[in-house]
Amino acid sequence: MTVLCSRRRKGFIRGSSICLPLSDLEVQRHPGQERSGPPGVALVVSGTAWQDPAMSRRPVSLFRRIERALETIASGSTPLETVTRTAQYLVDYFSCELGIPGGRIYVLDDEHYELVTTFGKVARAPIGLRIERTYRPFEELLESGSRLMERSHPDLDQRLESELGTRDRFAAIAAADGKYVLSFDLEAPQLKRAEVISTLNIIRLAVNQKLREERMLEILEEARQIQSSILPRRLPQPGDFQVAARTVPAEIVGGDFYDVISFADGVFYVVVSDATGHGLPAALQVRDVFTGLRMGLAREFKISRTLERLNNIIHRSRLATKFVSLFLAEIDLQGSVIYCNAGHPPALLVSARGEVTRLTTGGMLLGPMADSRYTIGLARLEPGDLLVLYSDGITEANDAAGQEELGEDGLRKLLLECRRQHPRRIVARVFDALGRFTGPAPRKDDQTLVVVKRRSRAAKEE
Repeated sequence: MTVLCSRRRKGFIRGSSICLPLSDLEVQRHPGQERSGPPGVALVVSGTAWQDPAMSRRPVSLFRRIERALETIASGSTPLETVTRTAQYLVDYFSCELGIPGGRIYVLDDEHYELVTTFGKVARAPIGLRIERTYRPFEELLESGSRLMERSHPDLDQRLESELGTRDRFAAIAAADGKYVLSFDLEAPQLKRAEVISTLNIIRLAVNQKLREERMLEILEEARQIQSSILPRRLPQPGDFQVAARTVPAEIVGGDFYDVISFADGVFYVVVSDATGHGLPAALQVRDVFTGLRMGLAREFKISRTLERLNNIIHRSRLATKFVSLFLAEIDLQGSVIYCNAGHPPALLVSARGEVTRLTTGGMLLGPMADSRYTIGLARLEPGDLLVLYSDGITEANDAAGQEELGEDGLRKLLLECRRQHPRRIVARVFDALGRFTGPAPRKDDQTLVVVKRRSRAAKEE
């Protein structure tokens, strides 16, 4: 019996007789026979029809290993680049198990599939060749997701396949709902049809999963950029007023939004809104709120009229996120406040003396009904007073045990304790207290806080 040594390459054995993953290889020895060879060297028996006892587990274990391997592949700048990298990686590190030396990638363009690139070891291919989508093998592939064919199959155009350089036996998978077709040459005729189909579906699932993950990341990044673009980079500090704010999303992108809008006529506006949901739909809805508010206020619409128009826009929206709560306040430099609460947690007016007033006047959420009407409320900020706008992610935050919410009373207590401080310190104190209250548990909702303070010349801030 001849024993050959074949060095481990990326977790796999490449030998002249058997090619198996090290994790599945079991070497049977006579009693007293010791394994020899340096670490990373496997023993392969030449000329023996050895059966891997793990073959019955092959589809599951192979998928798991392909899945883990694909996680290490850097995403391409385009989906096509990702598909190409994935295909090349499969050939580089799994060709022995998969029986795939190389192949071709087609991309759907209108009614044609265009050959855009090759991978691995394949015959020279006519890059740029366009094949009608109605070519029978493509149609059947789109129906089944994977296909194994012999070159002699009557559905094949033999002249076309010769031009493409396909081998006597080849297979294909459709990825991303048929946007991409990966055609593989096969060099393992001993594999049964069921094994080949199983392998093709493993590859198809792995490629689709990779593309879905990348698309989700793209969507989240788009939403993050939208949200980042509309949040104010620098808050105005008009007249005797100081303003500070912070928003922390529960996920990468949230539905909370705040803004401070200052005009030259001695009036500024403060708003906090909360769109239901998270991710891209919420970010797009928040963008509509941002645009609608600024356009309405710039045209000198009254607050109530601005919200009625905005409500109608959201009601007609096709986005899944169609409900938005909002608190909007117009403040002049003499301290007069005109506000409207559209289904939002009431803003708190905290006086320098320690009295707290809830600002509730307004109307229902924006979006559910096209003809909703909104009324305005009046208030006044005296020197030393605070106006605090927040989202329900703050008052509905749970303690570490999940048994108790911070609640409006908890927020009031925090504000009263630090009401003499600068708004930046107040915001920091509230979020620090929230962190201690909730512990390490992840946030369940976005948290937003805006603090407006009218400076008191008589009292020194802490």
